[in-house]
Amino acid sequence: MSICRIAARPLALAVALLTASPALSQGAPPGWPAPGQPIQSAANRLLPVIGAHGMVASQEARATRIGVDILKRGGNAVDAAVAVGFALAVTLPRAGNLGGGGFMMVHRARTNETVAIDYRETAPAAATRDMFLNEKGEPDPARSRDSGLAVGVPGTVAGLAEAHRRFGSDRFTLAELIAPAIALARDGIAVEDDLADSLPTATRLKRYPSTRAVFMPTGESLTRGSLLVQRDLAWSLETIARQGPDGFYRGPLAEKLVAAVRGAGGVMTAEDLAGYKPVLRKPVTGTYRGYEIVSMPPPSSGGVHLIQILNILEGFDLAGAGAGSARQIHLLAEAMKPAYADRAQFLGDPDRVKIPVAGLLSKRYAETLRAQIDPERARPADAIRAGDPLPYESDQTTHFSVVDEDGNAVANTYTLNFSYGLGLVAEGTGILLNNEMDDFSAKAGAQNAYGLVGGDTNSVAPGARPLSSMTPTFLFKDGKLVMVTGSPGGSRIITTVLQVIVNVVDNGLSLAEAVAAPRVHHQWRPDALLTEQGLSPDTIALLTARGHKVMVGTTSGSANSIVVAPEGFLGAGDPRQRGTLAAGP
Repeated sequence: MSICRIAARPLALAVALLTASPALSQGAPPGWPAPGQPIQSAANRLLPVIGAHGMVASQEARATRIGVDILKRGGNAVDAAVAVGFALAVTLPRAGNLGGGGFMMVHRARTNETVAIDYRETAPAAATRDMFLNEKGEPDPARSRDSGLAVGVPGTVAGLAEAHRRFGSDRFTLAELIAPAIALARDGIAVEDDLADSLPTATRLKRYPSTRAVFMPTGESLTRGSLLVQRDLAWSLETIARQGPDGFYRGPLAEKLVAAVRGAGGVMTAEDLAGYKPVLRKPVTGTYRGYEIVSMPPPSSGGVHLIQILNILEGFDLAGAGAGSARQIHLLAEAMKPAYADRAQFLGDPDRVKIPVAGLLSKRYAETLRAQIDPERARPADAIRAGDPLPYESDQTTHFSVVDEDGNAVANTYTLNFSYGLGLVAEGTGILLNNEMDDFSAKAGAQNAYGLVGGDTNSVAPGARPLSSMTPTFLFKDGKLVMVTGSPGGSRIITTVLQVIVNVVDNGLSLAEAVAAPRVHHQWRPDALLTEQGLSPDTIALLTARGHKVMVGTTSGSANSIVVAPEGFLGAGDPRQRGTLAAGP
C-alpha cells in the first residue's frame, strides 16, 4: 500500500484503534484521547496539515512560519531550512543552536540526488583519549557533561552556510535568511509553549553569570508571558550575516567563544574554530517492503541501525500482529536489541575508524539476527552480543523537515546534547555552548548520559567527531520522495524514526496518526523496555509475561514529519511538545 494513499485515508482507522485496541485506548500521550474524551475531538487533532506549494514542520511555530515565508517568496527547501535553523537558535534555545552541531539530508528533485551534510562537532586538538577519566581511571561524568572540557568545536554555522552555498537558490543571500532570526533576538520573543515549560526547570542555566543575564535578568527564570530579549545573540547573528561563517569561526566572536570555553576549564582554541569544516557524505540506503530508505551515515549511527532494524523486521508479519499489540511491540524490541549491541561495538567516526557499514546493512546479516529472535520470549541483554557482519567495505536535540513545491527536501537534526547544552552562554555573544563531548566513550564499555554503551571505535581523539543517534531520513517509492522524517530524543531517536515508518508502512496509519501513536524503546543496555503512557495494563502484562522488564516513562521525541501525497504536502507536528507546527505556503 502506498504511503500517499495511506496519508489520504479517512480517520476511520484511527477511531477504530482508539475505541477497540487495548494497546492504544488507555492513558494515551498528547494527541490521543484521554479516558472519557470524545473520540471526534481527538481524531481532529490527528488530521494532517495540507499544503499545496510545500511544507515546513518544526518544533517551534515561529521558526516554522519563517520557513513558510521563505517558500512563499520563492526560496527552495534549503533556503527555508537554513532560515529555520538560525531562527530556532533564538526561539528554541534548549536545542536550536549556533553553538552545537548536527546533520542535514538534502534531496535535489531535478537530479534525483541526495546528499548528507555532516556538521557534527569535533574534538579540540588538545583532546586526549583519557580526558574524562578520574585519578582511578574511571569515567568522571562531571568532566564530560558539566565543564568546559565537554564543549566540542561547534559546526552548526558552517553547516547551514555550506548548505546554502551549495544547494540554496539564488533568491536569497545568507544574510537575508538570517535576518528574521536577528529581528527575533533583538526585539524579543514571548516566553510561551516549550520555552515557558523548559526555562524554570533548566537548573544548569543558573551556573554562569553570563547565562543568568540572558535567561534570568531579574534573578529568577523568565516566566510565561514575559519577553526574552537576546541582544548579544542578535549581534552574533548580525556578525555572521555580514561576514558569513568566517564571522563565527574567526575574529572577535570566535575569541569570545574560546575565552568562555577556556574560562570553564576547556581546551578549545582559536585554531580549532578556524579549522572547522563540514563534510559532505554519501547517505546510507536500504529497502523495506518496497520502499527505499535513505538516511544519515556515520558518524551518525542512526541511518545504519534504522535500516538494520527494518531489515530484521521485514521477515515478520507486523501488520498481522496488529498495531500496538504486545506481539508487535515484542518483535520491535527484539529487533532493536542487537542493533544497539552492534552500535557499541562497531560505530564511530568514519574518518578515523573502519566501520562494516555494508555488512551491517546487508539482508543476509539481518537474517542471522532474525533467526535468533524468539517470537514468544524476550532475550536478556547478557544473551546478546555484537554480531559478525560481512567484511568492512573498501534530551536535547530538535528536528525539522522541509519540502518545496518542486520536490526538493531537507531533513535536519541538530543539537546541543543536553537541554541548553552545557548551560554556558559565551559572554557577549548570547550563544549557548554544547556539551557534546559526552557522546564520546570515556572508556570502553562505559555508558554516556543516555545509557548508551560505547567502545574503542568511539574514543576521544583530536579532531574526531563523536558518534550520534541523529537520524534525518527520507523514504522513496518508485524513485519518488514520499516522506521526510527525523526526531530528537538521544538514544531514542533511532527507534522513534523507526516507529513512524512502521506505523505508516505496516500499520496503515496516516502521518499524523503515525507521529502521535505511543512509542517504545529498547537499547540493549540497560535491559529495559521503555514505553510511553498509552499502553494498556493488559498489553504491559503480556509483555512482562514474555520476559520484558517494562518501564513506563516520559514521552519520547518530536518527529516533525512530511508526506508527499497526490493532494499536496501533508505535515504533522509532534503533539508531544508544546508549540510544534506544520504549515505550508
